[in-house]
Amino acid sequence: MTAFLVRQERFERIESTNDAVRAWLDAGTPEVCLAVADEQTAGRGRAGRTWTAPPGAALLLSLGFRPAWLAPGHAWRLAAVTSLAMADTAEDVAGLRTGAVRLKWPNDLVIETDAPEDDGASVRLGTPAEPVTGLGGGPIRKLGGVLGEADGLGTDDPRVVVGMGVNADWARADFPAEIAPAMTSLAEAGGGRPIERAMLLDGFLSRLEARVEALRAGRFPMDDWTTRQVTTGRIVHLENHGSEPEEVRALGLDPATGALLVADPTLPGGERAVHAGDVVHVRLAGAASRASAAGV
Repeated sequence: MTAFLVRQERFERIESTNDAVRAWLDAGTPEVCLAVADEQTAGRGRAGRTWTAPPGAALLLSLGFRPAWLAPGHAWRLAAVTSLAMADTAEDVAGLRTGAVRLKWPNDLVIETDAPEDDGASVRLGTPAEPVTGLGGGPIRKLGGVLGEADGLGTDDPRVVVGMGVNADWARADFPAEIAPAMTSLAEAGGGRPIERAMLLDGFLSRLEARVEALRAGRFPMDDWTTRQVTTGRIVHLENHGSEPEEVRALGLDPATGALLVADPTLPGGERAVHAGDVVHVRLAGAASRASAAGV
């Protein structure tokens, strides 16, 4: 255990690492605390969705913070720097080019491949003939997800839990059929290179410590966070709470709130902010498709 962590526990099998860390914080455990699991039986993502992976196939972890040192409106930055630390580490451990791991607002880590693939497994949107591609020309697939949960923001006892699941040493042949077209793992992205979760975790924690210390000092890596975004400049399909789905162009991100800025010609300035808590799904739309998306 490093000085960065005041508590660290590893579980062979647990319902949810987020729930474990939340209980520690509720009981008074100081920051930063970490729970890591080989398997979760009730792992979850945004909007009540589930997160599943075979035992040992993914790095599953949750971190607990007491960010009294961070403005309540900036609590989202903890999840952001956690994602950036993992993106850097994943590229290093899997031998990927810099920038191969991207962030899809609000909470996904995705892989942008270098070249088109003809295996039929690219993310499809609208019709089977429309893969979602990145700047490198290849498909974009989901590598992992991040779930941030907060309690007591704006009080003298703020608590933030950031959970993360990253597909590590998981072969494509073993991907669940229903989500295989939209997912990948570090082993697959690295061309079959074995991925040691212990090495991935150690590298991640080292990078995260530096990023959290910078955040404590008032420095947020806005350039890094913006550059990693795969959503910016694309047509995105938004499913909102209690309103009709819509397709809009993503323009960028609001550095103050972390919101997605989208084009809206009906408003002064031609844009509006979409907050993560207001949407159920955010999907990338195909360049030629105006249909509902079905993929990442």
